[in-house]
Amino acid sequence: MRWRWLTMAGGALAVVALAVALGLARSHGGAPRVEAPVPVHAAVAKRQNVPAIVQALGTVTPVEAVSVQPRVSGQIMQTFFRQGTEVAADAPLFLIDPRPYQAALDQAKGQLAHDQAVLAEARTDLARYQTLARENSIAEQQAQDQAYVVKQDQGSVELDQANVETAALNLAYCHIDAPASGLAGPLLVDPGNYVQAGAGTTLVTITQLHPIFVSFSVPQDILTEVRGNQAKGALEVDADSESGKTLARGKLNLISNAMNTTTGTVMLEATFANTAERLWPDQAVDVRLVLYTRQNVVTVPATTVMSGPNGFYVYVIDPEDRVRRVDVTVTAREAGIAVIGTGLAGGETVVTDGQYRLANNVKVVVVPAKSGSSVNVISRVSSCCLQRFHLAGGDD
Repeated sequence: MRWRWLTMAGGALAVVALAVALGLARSHGGAPRVEAPVPVHAAVAKRQNVPAIVQALGTVTPVEAVSVQPRVSGQIMQTFFRQGTEVAADAPLFLIDPRPYQAALDQAKGQLAHDQAVLAEARTDLARYQTLARENSIAEQQAQDQAYVVKQDQGSVELDQANVETAALNLAYCHIDAPASGLAGPLLVDPGNYVQAGAGTTLVTITQLHPIFVSFSVPQDILTEVRGNQAKGALEVDADSESGKTLARGKLNLISNAMNTTTGTVMLEATFANTAERLWPDQAVDVRLVLYTRQNVVTVPATTVMSGPNGFYVYVIDPEDRVRRVDVTVTAREAGIAVIGTGLAGGETVVTDGQYRLANNVKVVVVPAKSGSSVNVISRVSSCCLQRFHLAGGDD
């Protein structure tokens, strides 16, 4: 009985040993396991020109904003414009009742004519007295007294002439013309109202829309760089909406001569032609100041660059669809791309998405990226964003 049990136990062990041997044979001598490639998105490192951009928040300010006020008192008889429309410089705006001022001008002219006649008579008498005085027919004193009368009458005539000019000027002030071209705001005083000179009453405001200014501030640390590049030629400035759409393109025209010690910034101002009137007074815009252009630098989508304990790195895909980790330096990040200083020469295929599953020599498969993903960043920047800084004759 014991012998039979030992025989059965030995048979079971033999079966187990045979199964283990078969398993080992399959693992070493059978078909190898297939390595599943990691799906990634990729792009090609490119060489291109990349602008160095300073971004800031700006405010649109008009070149001229004029408050039209009366310079003579009287009733507004008529308006010659429609509020909210463009007016040209020297175009008629208002008419203040001119009748009192016309009467004052007529009175001044009458007084002038009277005093001119008196002066003429005094000069005639002076000539006669001087003749008689030379003949000793009258006293010399009488001739001298008449000379003083002529001077007095001449002074009266000069005063009358000044009164005529003043009355004519006041009459001209009844016709209020536009002091500058621009957009007329709301009508603040309706016809029929009495206005008084010197009371600070604004009848309408006129705001110039083109050209127009955009003021913004930059850190004081880059002032030297801004001034140095501005000395080579007016720097280009773009004004963008909050959604990122470029509204207008202009040129830097002013660097403030004083720092803001509270914020550590310096104020700059750019001029825009604004012929399309996309910029509006007091509008807030995103400003991009182009300091200079980096020539023929290596660029990759910003999502390509990873950060590790030893610095930045990227994954480069070789012809056999395996990746290797390459250390790089990043000199700038602009418009969704990274400018590579060292590590890439251009032309390499780099991983833009899916790096967290990678290591050296891991096999990958490149899958198409969705529209708008990081794989298409370089092509988009190359075809639109960068060209905006170099195309001649751009928008206003």
